[in-house]
Amino acid sequence: MNISKPLTMLVMAIFSFTLTFAQDVEWTKKDSIVQSYWLVTVGANAVDDSGDEFGELFDFKEGWNMVPYPSRVSIGRYFKNGIGLEAIGSYNRYKEGKIVDNVVNPEDIDYWGLDFRVSYDLNQILGHTGFFDPYIGIGAGYTDANNQGRGTYNAIVGFRTWFSDHWGVDFNSTGKWAMDTENATNHIQHAVGVAYRFEVEKGLSRKGAEKLAMLQEMEKEQQRVQDSIAKAEKEARLLAERLQKEKEAAELAAAEKAKKDAEDARRAALQNKINELGNVLFQFDSSYLTIRDKELLDQLVAIMKDESNLMIKVTAHTDSRGTEKYNQWLSERRAERTVEYVVSKGISEDRISHEAYGETRLTNKCTDGVRCTEEEHSKNRRSEFVIEQF
Repeated sequence: MNISKPLTMLVMAIFSFTLTFAQDVEWTKKDSIVQSYWLVTVGANAVDDSGDEFGELFDFKEGWNMVPYPSRVSIGRYFKNGIGLEAIGSYNRYKEGKIVDNVVNPEDIDYWGLDFRVSYDLNQILGHTGFFDPYIGIGAGYTDANNQGRGTYNAIVGFRTWFSDHWGVDFNSTGKWAMDTENATNHIQHAVGVAYRFEVEKGLSRKGAEKLAMLQEMEKEQQRVQDSIAKAEKEARLLAERLQKEKEAAELAAAEKAKKDAEDARRAALQNKINELGNVLFQFDSSYLTIRDKELLDQLVAIMKDESNLMIKVTAHTDSRGTEKYNQWLSERRAERTVEYVVSKGISEDRISHEAYGETRLTNKCTDGVRCTEEEHSKNRRSEFVIEQF
């Protein structure tokens, strides 16, 4: 019985279906996103300096001050990592009869502001959300308000709505806290404006990257099908090759399993070697490394230099004394100092990460309210090392 012809027809049908499906895949606007750009905005601002910056937030009639023409301009640069730098100039006028610093304003007073801020695009965390582009930021500036000049610390929250790669609308609110609180009050400034992006650099979105990977995989599959068509001309050879491939697949699976078992055993041995180094043990209420700690970390560095593909996570901890919030902060400092020392010895930052646990992972009974010796407490003030990737 000759099965070469029907087998060839089957392979051709598979190839035709795969090729047709690949041709039906179309690129859309959602497959690409704007990653970096310059930004200019022009718009209006409203100032709430009624005296209670977080009370009566929407008291438009008595608390908000605006002028009936464009009163805010900004220019900024935004980068692929989501960080943006922006300079902002604004003008406003406190209206006679409005509430300013908890009193009725007796006359019109000019408001001037020059601010600089650093913002972060929350889409870096949320994923690409189309036209909705939320952000947060911090900054500083100088404001002359109510005939009082003052430096300010600023905190910003806002979002942009994009109608194209270049045009959109920016909405944001900025809390401004006076550096000199004795002579000046805090206030809130709201803004809305037309946003224009230029020197736009685009890249693939998450969906676009997935689509590109799918098309590349289709191309590989098409090549495999074409190869199978050529092999299908001789039934005996095809059967022999299939049997050979099944044998090779079984051997490959066995080899892969043996390789994985060997790698797992080596990883376990390497983790044991790292465990034998011991832990970095910190002094009470301290994040500084002792000479003994540095000697231990030097041994860890030597292991990481010998194993170029080894990636380590540092976990830092405290004892139970002190508040949970303070201990969390202290463990973060301990983790950072441990990582900084390892990096200073020539280990790349992308090979060592850290995580802080505060007092949540004690190694013994020494919880809050339990009397323990200093030696027992010291076992909890530690940095440990876990293999992340090998």
